[in-house]
Amino acid sequence: MRALLSKETGGPETLVIEDIEAPTPGKGEVVVDVAACAINFPDTLIIRDLYQMKPPRPFSPGGEISGTISAVGEGVTDWKVGDRVLAGVGSGGLREKIAVPAEKLFSVPEGVSLEAASALLMTYGTTIHGLKDRGDIAEGDTVLVLGAAGGVGLSGVELAKAYGARVVAAVSSEEKGEVARKAGADEVVIYPRVPEGQQGFDKDTSKALAQSFKDAVGPEGADIVYDIVGGAYSEPALRSIAWEGRFLVVGFPAGIAKMPLNLTLLKSCDIRGVFWGAFAAREPKRNADNIQELFDLWKAGKINPMISETYTLDNAAEAIAKLERREAIGKLVVTMNR
Repeated sequence: MRALLSKETGGPETLVIEDIEAPTPGKGEVVVDVAACAINFPDTLIIRDLYQMKPPRPFSPGGEISGTISAVGEGVTDWKVGDRVLAGVGSGGLREKIAVPAEKLFSVPEGVSLEAASALLMTYGTTIHGLKDRGDIAEGDTVLVLGAAGGVGLSGVELAKAYGARVVAAVSSEEKGEVARKAGADEVVIYPRVPEGQQGFDKDTSKALAQSFKDAVGPEGADIVYDIVGGAYSEPALRSIAWEGRFLVVGFPAGIAKMPLNLTLLKSCDIRGVFWGAFAAREPKRNADNIQELFDLWKAGKINPMISETYTLDNAAEAIAKLERREAIGKLVVTMNR
């Protein structure tokens, strides 16, 4: 079978396609014929050895897959050959077949395509955990979403609206702003990019950005800041937070922010981490309930994962490169050639 492999540390240009031996299911495992694999920001990090998980080489990137079960291992009773499934696998998804522990599988409902299903788990799974379990979202809250036109960002806009919140979407271009509006954002803030060669914004630019966030969220501030971006954008967003607001740390494509902790005292606010992968491993029942809720919301028309581009396995490295450049809108998905 064919696989996209990371055989050395480096960027997308180091990835190679090779034929490797097809897996057989071990005890408690199934083999999934991969139909689609969604690309996520951790894929850009894991190949550079910058992610918290470092699989031994050679390995395939790709953390979430959908497909059809083609073989069932000893002890597996809840799944059978032919079942349509999706799974978070951490890595290994960019190959034609993968062995997956049965407890990591979720059933793909009838009427949902496997391609679309591949775009749900990591983005919306992260966000439902972030907004509900870590953000204590309530109807009427104001939610500021940074990086609101990417896969996780759009899930933040859609889910916050589904829970009855007012949503302010912060993005880097008007094109992305229009995508966020179509997803349900009530307000849009267009923020500047950090000038090339600089580590952050100068004082005046940072202050102006903070004021833009404050103007957009309103005088009471943002009850939740959903920060997918990090870097120079985090502190201006924190300055717009409400009294006893919740600042949710989700990702760092713009770098790891250094936050002035005096602001947490002045606003009596919380900075809370959102690590969906660890949550899913530690509390599988609560995670499974969240995923079922996502499918219910999808069926009700309240969320709809946006796939902006699809790629083949042959050009999957280009999808990872595009995400690394922060050019992606919505989700990028690799479909397998069959």
